[in-house]
Amino acid sequence: MLSNALRRPLLALSLALPMIVGGAALAVQPDEMLADPALEARARAVSAELRCLVCQNQSIDDSDAPLAKDLRVLVRERIMAGDDDRAVKNWLVARYGEFVLLKPTFSAHNLILWLSPFAILAIGVVVAMRTIRRRGARTVAAEAPLSADESERLARILAEEPKDRS
Repeated sequence: MLSNALRRPLLALSLALPMIVGGAALAVQPDEMLADPALEARARAVSAELRCLVCQNQSIDDSDAPLAKDLRVLVRERIMAGDDDRAVKNWLVARYGEFVLLKPTFSAHNLILWLSPFAILAIGVVVAMRTIRRRGARTVAAEAPLSADESERLARILAEEPKDRS
């Protein structure tokens, strides 16, 4: 018999294991799979690069959404029709737009998408450097000793002040 201390972790592990190990494999149903293992491997590779238009953060290979299933079937139909992987993706992009790709292509119309992270990083670095320089300049100015002229002027000002401030 297992002790109470071991029972709980083993129960938790047995409940979590199917989600950890087989979560992604559950999306593709047996009726969708192609008989030829090489063609099925190609279909799975292409499906892994296509976005589920419902979930948006999953590939159609991982999604259980009905639209993802339809897209997986379309991918397999195009592969069975003799299209290569690129032609299948191009066909889906023509039909659904470039958003269907999990990794968008680098082109002129989405240049801002690719360059904006670098621009934001550069702006942040410039702002940080200016802030550091300004703080450093204030510190240096506050700690610098008075020159001889400044010391004499300060002494005169202090000597001219009235002693009694009541």
